[in-house]
Amino acid sequence: MKPDHFKVLAVALLVAALAAIGVTQTVKHVHMRRGGMFGEGMFGGPMLGFLAHKLDLTDAQRAQVKEIMAKEKPAVQPLMLQLAQSHQQMRQLVMSTGFDEVKVRELATQQTQTMTELTVQRARVESELLQVLTPDQKNTLTAILNRHEQRLMNHMQRPAQGPSQTQSQ
Repeated sequence: MKPDHFKVLAVALLVAALAAIGVTQTVKHVHMRRGGMFGEGMFGGPMLGFLAHKLDLTDAQRAQVKEIMAKEKPAVQPLMLQLAQSHQQMRQLVMSTGFDEVKVRELATQQTQTMTELTVQRARVESELLQVLTPDQKNTLTAILNRHEQRLMNHMQRPAQGPSQTQSQ
């Protein structure tokens, strides 16, 4: 893989990781407070706070980030609520007696459509957020993402240790 392709891949993976964290935090907030990832204290989340610190964002950059997040909240929040409701419906279907494949497929299709819209929104937000960073901050972010990707790859390459492997040793 060419170095330029690797950098693009690394940035894409970081963006995906940030989005996953955002989705996780959003779903958590939706269930706990009916809030969302675009509420107050955006940099209160562990990963976002970590990145803000590591990238040494200025007060002006933090303000720009908050402005971007506030602007995008009306588009993202309904999608997050819809996704949370869909997950709840899926859980109820799974917990009920009998398996209704047609209903599960309908919900899965709805979830796919919602996730597609969230992915587009996330990409839009991430693109705007990257424009806030200086070239040095982008380099730092790339380095952080590269390390994260390497740890992930190392973890994924470890052989799984299931009960059958443990017993045969």
